Amino acid sequence: MEGLVPVQRLPVRVASPSLYPCNNSISIRRSISGFAMDRKINFRAPSQFSIRAQQSDLKESLAMSSLSVEDKGNALRIKEWEVEMYQEELAISQGIRIRRKPPSKAPLGYSGPFELRLHNDDADSPRNILEEITWYKDVEVSRMKELNPLDALKKAVEDAPPTRDFVGALRMAHKRTGFPGLIAEVKKASPSRGILKENFDPVEIAQAYEKGGAACLSVLTDQKYFQGGYENLEAIRSAGVKCPLLCKEFVVDPWQIYYARTKGADAVLLIAAVLTDLEITYLLKICKKLSLAALVEVHDEREMGRVLGIEGIELVGINNRSLETFEVDISNTKQLLEGEHGRQIRERDMIVVGESGLFTPDDIAYVQAAGVKAVLVGESIVKQNDPEKGIAGLFGRNISHT
Repeated sequence: MEGLVPVQRLPVRVASPSLYPCNNSISIRRSISGFAMDRKINFRAPSQFSIRAQQSDLKESLAMSSLSVEDKGNALRIKEWEVEMYQEELAISQGIRIRRKPPSKAPLGYSGPFELRLHNDDADSPRNILEEITWYKDVEVSRMKELNPLDALKKAVEDAPPTRDFVGALRMAHKRTGFPGLIAEVKKASPSRGILKENFDPVEIAQAYEKGGAACLSVLTDQKYFQGGYENLEAIRSAGVKCPLLCKEFVVDPWQIYYARTKGADAVLLIAAVLTDLEITYLLKICKKLSLAALVEVHDEREMGRVLGIEGIELVGINNRSLETFEVDISNTKQLLEGEHGRQIRERDMIVVGESGLFTPDDIAYVQAAGVKAVLVGESIVKQNDPEKGIAGLFGRNISHT
């Protein structure tokens, strides 16, 4: 089909020969990025993957025809493992340090380009909290997909109310107040800080944020690490809050984009430290199809360079928190917006969102001078007894509509 991601055809072991009396094997299509691709989305991947797939296709088919059903099953496991290794190599080549899954040993009988890596003592535990969350998400999403199949989500999206203009709301707030537009975060807890607010009422907090002048809201939907949930996103949307909503989730699968849309999201978060360029590009196309904005988050120079090389990005978030140490340094924002990167962002009229470490009017002034037009703030305002006053204190004056 024209415009789709090139794929590798992998022979599949048949569970029961009686189900397929005329054929002992079938062919499945696996996308290069690891995502199950939507055929309705026009998408093209780098040509080297297509070439590799085509060259190996005929050889694999000839070799598989002479194998028993059991051997075909093992051959499939080997091929799937090898595809995962190729994906990991692609991520490493782009400077991505977050591993998507725990290291796994090659299936019995493997012989191929990754043999030399089999003897490496790669850590089998997460290297940092983002990697730990990413590994957990892979398992969690697999369970959720069984309960909510993608086809059902696509039908639900058709009946969902239209999204609100997330990007437009930030631009309007910046113009109205002269300050960066505020994305106020509805967050009960975090791995680094623990419980932030004991008496946590997401709807009440969201309403207070809106009254205090927030342009948009960010709603944590991760339950295990942040004690959030999609029910919070749904409740805030149903309560009549007019601010556009960002679904703050750790996206590792396109399914999550559709699920967020059915729960009332107007925007989603994509983390460059986790996703390859190809995956970000594909997810952006899904977002466009579903009328969702995408906040693409970076942490360092290399990630910023990668993101600026991807078409279709309007929102770039700079997270000032180190993935390795969890230390926060807001000068990171200034560093990433200097030189060529800053010039490209200004030329393309992109909105840069400052994230993490923003507690005072001086902090806001610092990142604004660096070039941000929006800020995402959670801890410094959600911990306040009166979130409205917390917002005024953050900016040094009242930024509400009244």
